[in-house]
Amino acid sequence: MPTIIEALAQTKVIHTTSTSIQVEQTVAHELRQILGGRADTKHASGLIAPAGSVRVAVVQERGKWRSIHPALDGTKDWIMVRMKSGSGIELLASRPHLLYYGFTMLTEDWKTLEAGEFTTGKILHPSFRNLRPVYDLFLTQHARTVRNFNREEHVRNLARLGFSHAEVNGLAFAVPFERGPKGELLHRFYTYCPSLDQFVSSRLNKGIYDDDYLQANLNFLKTNAALAEKYGLSPGIVCFEPRSVPDNLLERYPMLRGARVDHPIRSWHPRYNLSIAHPVVREHYAEMMENLLREVPALDYMSVWSNDSGAGFEYTNSLYVGRNGSGYVIREWKGDTEIAEAAANNLVRFMKTLRDAGRKVNPKFRTLIRLEPFWVEHDYIWKQLDDGLDVEVSSLLTKGWKLAYQHPKYKEAREIHGTALHNRFVDAEKPVIEELRKKKSEADVYFNPGTVWNHEPLLGIPFPQLVHDKLADMAKQGVTTPCFNGSTTPPSFAPYNINQELVRAFQADSNLDLDAFLHRKAAEWIGEPLAADLVKVWKHSDEAYRSFPLPIWIYSSWGNWYRLATRPIVPNIEAVSEENREYYEKFLLATSHNRCRVDFRYDVGFDLVDPAHAHHCLKLINRDLFPEIEAALKLLRHMKTMATTDAAAACIEDTTDRMRALHCWYRTQRNVTAWVAGVHGYLETKDRKVKKESRKLLKEMVLDEIANTKELLVLWETSKTNWMILSDVGETTFIYYKNFGEQLKRKIALMKGHENDEPYVDPDFQWRVPGFTDVKS
Repeated sequence: MPTIIEALAQTKVIHTTSTSIQVEQTVAHELRQILGGRADTKHASGLIAPAGSVRVAVVQERGKWRSIHPALDGTKDWIMVRMKSGSGIELLASRPHLLYYGFTMLTEDWKTLEAGEFTTGKILHPSFRNLRPVYDLFLTQHARTVRNFNREEHVRNLARLGFSHAEVNGLAFAVPFERGPKGELLHRFYTYCPSLDQFVSSRLNKGIYDDDYLQANLNFLKTNAALAEKYGLSPGIVCFEPRSVPDNLLERYPMLRGARVDHPIRSWHPRYNLSIAHPVVREHYAEMMENLLREVPALDYMSVWSNDSGAGFEYTNSLYVGRNGSGYVIREWKGDTEIAEAAANNLVRFMKTLRDAGRKVNPKFRTLIRLEPFWVEHDYIWKQLDDGLDVEVSSLLTKGWKLAYQHPKYKEAREIHGTALHNRFVDAEKPVIEELRKKKSEADVYFNPGTVWNHEPLLGIPFPQLVHDKLADMAKQGVTTPCFNGSTTPPSFAPYNINQELVRAFQADSNLDLDAFLHRKAAEWIGEPLAADLVKVWKHSDEAYRSFPLPIWIYSSWGNWYRLATRPIVPNIEAVSEENREYYEKFLLATSHNRCRVDFRYDVGFDLVDPAHAHHCLKLINRDLFPEIEAALKLLRHMKTMATTDAAAACIEDTTDRMRALHCWYRTQRNVTAWVAGVHGYLETKDRKVKKESRKLLKEMVLDEIANTKELLVLWETSKTNWMILSDVGETTFIYYKNFGEQLKRKIALMKGHENDEPYVDPDFQWRVPGFTDVKS
């Protein structure tokens, strides 16, 4: 009996069914390419597939499902491939994104199955009703200038992996319109999650931004949305709101000033947003929302992130806003409880304004609020959630940022929020989800299988067991929409991305046998003889990450922003002249008076790790983590000698380079931790023995980081693998450029000879003001 792909090869006609659902044409086009252009494409109503044809259809009318197949009656989402005796092949799905996903299942995963398996219909029900990206790193966010990025490849990959949505609102320019005084940082944050006023205007702010600027951004958004629809995905947006507005708008309408929303140490110029408590401002937002939907009617949702990056709700309790704002929310001198309730009411009213404006165009439009910043206001917000007012969360058991989950290996680890180390979603979450659904509201839940908040700027790092843990738990607890934080990496960047392939496979089967899947995928990529070894490499990498105690959370999550890879790490950073530090400090996430310029322990008032905990983390990293990475590299060296095919050699080279980069990344993380342990251990003691041990630790740290940077430089200069994020335009705080190798050389040169420096940090660094060098704390 022929296989289904052999039967498919006999196709002479491809029938599409709808004139309005674009993904049918996309599937027909790609199918015709697979057939070498031999088949004709025709539009024909109905669902019949005559012999020698393929019928492609999205069947959204539930009343038709039982007549298609009795097993579809009463179900929600489905994909079906059927080849009745004497007929052609039917490729049918209940929703547009599932049609493309089903097409890839047919042509990739099922292609070797016998056609007889499809005679009564092979039906797939996705594990999650929706799967969407959030903070799409490459398409819309801070790495959107990455070299060799192809937008269509990226969107097509989302559809192939089983996603239902695409995030489409990115700036058309490499840097944001927002500017600030020389040496300030806050304006850099406006490059991501751009707000509504970066795309459209209203009567209120008409002319504040140049029309050509708005048009370019809107065209970028519309192009992304068109690509999403081409592959059956629904477009959505993620915005920081209510974001600050230009001063000239407030000069025009001073009575509309809302809260001050800039960070006190990251900014040197105050930013204010508009008061959403004022009806004119709510009308302004409603008009912008409706105007955007008129341009992109398929827009499905708006996710609101806030209280960060120049945005915030008035009188809410957390940064950046704190309890400030207009006189329209609540009268002064009220108590904490009354202020929290008024702030929450103001927030929910704003979300309803956006939802209702969107529903004038798309009746299913919904708004989501990222709930973590609002721990004080949480309960008041929760009471008012209803249809189309949804939440985005890491956990429904958590109020605020302090996650109600522990590190999977070390109870003493202090923070795992946003990383793949938050790998569980426990039974206690389910009743809260069900309570929310009684309100006709939903919770979209984050998971982190990719680059963002894990190993940035590295690409394609494998940790499949951690990913599977979270997927399995979310499915068990009835999560409807997992949100892939940071979104996916294009296949051309990381062709052996086992984490993403696992997401794809799990969407097809929530009872997936992980070990069997890993072996099957490894055999596909490297061949059966070496498949078991490749799986071992992935498991070593997974275990290494489980063995990372996250000593300084922001450095592991945002290492680029702090220039860890390219800045010298020496006992007294000011022993390196300001002139020599300028190459990295101009992109460092630190104003001139932020002590993180000279002290890895502190940033904007946060004590990131104390020396005792840093010492403890060093022991764990050395004992548990590095043996796993070294075992992976040793095994890969052995595998290289055993490879007998070009495919196996290519897979081994790619995986080896990523493991080498990861080894360097972990060493830098360890060495920054050693810096805190050594420098502050030295400064905080009078014990000569402890001081001597601290000096020894720091000497070893400097020498190791020099050697480590040399290894990273060799990888940079010799590897053909796309192992890191690199801009095609220029360096920013968030992304490196093609001069990365030159910066590594400068780091090496600047660190040499400083291994025996006496540890020192100026305790009065943050009090420095030009012309007042004698002022002390």
